[in-house]
Amino acid sequence: MPRPALARPLAASGAVLAALALSACVPNASADDETIAVDSSADACDVATTEAPSGTVVFDVTNSGDDVTEFYLLASDGLRIISEVENVGPGITRQLVVQVPAGDYITACKPGMTGDGIQAAFTVTDSGDDVFSGDNAERLAAAGEQYLLYVRDQIQTLEDKTAAFLAAYTAGDDDEARALYADARVHWERIEPVAESFGDLDPMMDAREADLAEGEEWTGWHRIEKNLWPPAEGYDLTDAERQELADKLAADTAELAARVNAEDFAIDAFQVGNGAKELLDEVAAGKITGEEEIWSHTDLWDFQANVDGAAVAFGVLRDVTLESDPDLVEELDSRFAELNELLAQYGSIEEGFVLYTDLTEDQIVELARAVDALGEPLSRLTAAAVL
Repeated sequence: MPRPALARPLAASGAVLAALALSACVPNASADDETIAVDSSADACDVATTEAPSGTVVFDVTNSGDDVTEFYLLASDGLRIISEVENVGPGITRQLVVQVPAGDYITACKPGMTGDGIQAAFTVTDSGDDVFSGDNAERLAAAGEQYLLYVRDQIQTLEDKTAAFLAAYTAGDDDEARALYADARVHWERIEPVAESFGDLDPMMDAREADLAEGEEWTGWHRIEKNLWPPAEGYDLTDAERQELADKLAADTAELAARVNAEDFAIDAFQVGNGAKELLDEVAAGKITGEEEIWSHTDLWDFQANVDGAAVAFGVLRDVTLESDPDLVEELDSRFAELNELLAQYGSIEEGFVLYTDLTEDQIVELARAVDALGEPLSRLTAAAVL
């Protein structure tokens, strides 16, 4: 199922995280709903207006291009899919109906269902009407469904970027492979708890050398990492060995995508909340210590990706949590913003980060403290949102 390759999230502010879709594609819109025309062509995504009042928003998406297209309404972090309409064939018009509160959003068309898509800002103003409806069980179910859309999007992008990385690696273009390595892994790290839930796939794809039991075969990202950044002479692999590693990682990534895209695969609100904390635990256990990317020293890409994923998980539960524990939401908004601001001093996923080995001890300690400051309130998210 093709998904958009979307932009890096902004700092996790309340405005960014407040949006929660309460309905996705609705078969029939009311005749009273004012529709917004969208024209998706080969090189443009023309949305008739960049603003709409909160409540039910209806997009009429027409494909004037020659390839199948998709249309998305995204949260302003560029990662969370509020709702989507897929597989809009040439000459076809399909409707997207979604309920959204006031806030900043992004519209995106993806002609040909490849690449990053064509994105633009979209604002939902406050109509004064109560957008949210239904009991907590319904809203929590919607949160799980929204998070699943995000996970599927990230895994599709992981497949695409892994394919490009492995193509360079097997071609012997080590400079290009090294340049693609960290950026591809971002999409694994953002959804790591979901990937780890498949116990057979995780060790084959992401095991570090230090994790291996005696005699255990080592495959996956970090085996290739050590080959690309050898600690000493004598760690060369033959072309056949490289191809074997690449084929294995590609097959395992495809299997991960197949499992997550299966019709019976679901994520509930408990898993979303617990996954947010697990992602911060991943930072504390491996990224902040420099142990995850011990050969490439690209730990800050992983660090940021784990924080991104935790912010998205918090985002889909934020509205429910705001009713039960507004002080917790305020604290989490603040802690996410502080940690993102601190990480931004060392780079970004788009522009690149400094290597872990370039950090001073004082800088590492400062990052560790910010992770701890976020981890404690994040550990209370599941209980506040779900119980």
